[in-house]
Amino acid sequence: MDSATVRAVNALTARWAGAAVTPGKGTAFSAVGVWPLLAFVGGAADGPARAELEQALGVPAEAAIEHGRALLEALGAADGVDAALGVWTKRELPLRGDWLARLPADVAGRLTGDAEADRKELDAWATRNTGGLIEQMPVALTEKTLMVLASALCVRTKWREPFSASTLEPRGGPWAGRKVAGLRRSGSDLNLLGVARTSAGALTLLDVQGANGIDVHLLLGEDRAGVGAGNVLRAGVEVLAGAYEVVPGGRLAEGTPGPGVAVAQVTGFDSEPQLHTTTAAFTVTDDHDLLERPELFGLDTARDDSRGHFPGVSEKPLAVGAARQSVTASFSAEGFVAAAVTAFSMVAGGVPDRKAKFVAVTFDRPFGFLAVHRATGLVLTAGWVTDPHDAVIGRWDRGGW
Repeated sequence: MDSATVRAVNALTARWAGAAVTPGKGTAFSAVGVWPLLAFVGGAADGPARAELEQALGVPAEAAIEHGRALLEALGAADGVDAALGVWTKRELPLRGDWLARLPADVAGRLTGDAEADRKELDAWATRNTGGLIEQMPVALTEKTLMVLASALCVRTKWREPFSASTLEPRGGPWAGRKVAGLRRSGSDLNLLGVARTSAGALTLLDVQGANGIDVHLLLGEDRAGVGAGNVLRAGVEVLAGAYEVVPGGRLAEGTPGPGVAVAQVTGFDSEPQLHTTTAAFTVTDDHDLLERPELFGLDTARDDSRGHFPGVSEKPLAVGAARQSVTASFSAEGFVAAAVTAFSMVAGGVPDRKAKFVAVTFDRPFGFLAVHRATGLVLTAGWVTDPHDAVIGRWDRGGW
């Protein structure tokens, strides 16, 4: 996967993090789902729309389509990731052959004009390409819809070391008084945990490694006013990019060196260090109207339907009529699964006698997550958890697996 594309997509993730989170509300989003669509239309745009899309993409417009296609191909080849592209047009909208030829093969379909039949076809595509996690195409079809361009992304991993289910009862914070579906795990690799000093303050990061090269990084910021979810997520992406020094768990000083972290010397049966993790199981779903923040995605001019902006797509004038994303993400004892469908519609994780370092990290208040392709550092999905699963006394529903 091209490093320039990874940087560009992650930059969009960081910018979106600052805008996607509503205080007190959980969310999930995937810049990877949006970016290829922006690339395919950005490379075929002209005028101000082309310039705006180029800025949002972070790559030259003339190379955008090739970057978009390469990204989808790399995602499709990655273990644990499925990616798909679909293009549907009405017969009265002829597509330029050279544009269609630069897209992945066999993506073109037809809109019949029968709204019910077309809706069933698009919903079936979304369901099929997300393993049933998302059952509807996020954009509506209207009489004015000439074209739908969509991407589907599905990410699955099982943990190298699974968690054990438990009940988590936070003593403070927004979850105080609740019995939360908790997850606990102990291991000896202290360096899966790190603390960084960032523009958002101290940030605790825990790397929960999947068996197939997909990792989920849990992020916990400082518990103080002014440290918003968007700031924590943005700082997390920046840490992954190497913008801040991370102090690994093995070098953390005794006491409370980071949010949710406690370090001590304990007496045990051996001197092997221990990292004890406590977190919450969660499922987050969200829907995003990308045109509510058109400047973030370079779509401000492109939505102006008084003229056409994509002469490289069709000889007929086209504008963006709708741009939306539906996304879901679940973190359980066994693993992580997430899916996103993004669409544009176009109109005209004995006796003890030896001392050992013991590090405990607890995520028992709202926290962020980044699902990352380990080999490249590409952030596949990101989100913020405000409402974890409730514990089910006597039985715990593992959810998503």
